[in-house]
Amino acid sequence: MLHKLVSAPINLVIKIGEKVKEEADKELYDLPTIQQKLIQLQMMYELDEIPEEAYKAKEEELLIRYETAKRLEIEQWEQMTKKKEG
Repeated sequence: MLHKLVSAPINLVIKIGEKVKEEADKELYDLPTIQQKLIQLQMMYELDEIPEEAYKAKEEELLIRYETAKRLEIEQWEQMTKKKEG
């Protein structure tokens, strides 16, 4: 009984941490979100709202995130396919 009282707050913190990580990953690696940010960035650059250096740096960051997200998506599909076959 005492063990449950002591470990309950720790388990709650762990679950909250996992949820925060899940949401952060979703924001970082969500393909439609990244695509939208690339479009917004392009528009800002074309309207001279940001300098070329800032544009190129942010574009590179977003493209790296896009590549990572695409790789993660492919890995998920491969795992799902293996589960269905197995």
